[in-house]
Amino acid sequence: MEETTKTKKVDKKVDIIQKLRIRVFAYEHKILDSSIKQIIDTALRFDANISGPIPLPTEIKKYTVNRSSFVHKDAREQFEMRVHRRLIDILNPSAKIIEALTNLSLPSGVSIDVKIM
Repeated sequence: MEETTKTKKVDKKVDIIQKLRIRVFAYEHKILDSSIKQIIDTALRFDANISGPIPLPTEIKKYTVNRSSFVHKDAREQFEMRVHRRLIDILNPSAKIIEALTNLSLPSGVSIDVKIM
């Protein structure tokens, strides 16, 4: 007795999830947190699905400078710049959300990097 096996082709519906990844940089963390709050409030007004803000590691740049120009080489000063970063993901953004975020005015000293994944 011969058995035949039938294989069924299953069409899997794959939902493509678009993600709007926003990275925000600033030297002062208070200004950064206020601008993050503005971005989140704007996105929530249009019922967006948000994950974040995720704090990323603070980048610290240190500079060592001699106090005197000729003698006293042991006398030095150190300066540092701290760059605070946050990350926000918006899942399946609509055109209204993107338009509202582009028209958003943020304080000076805040940099934004936006990628669509």
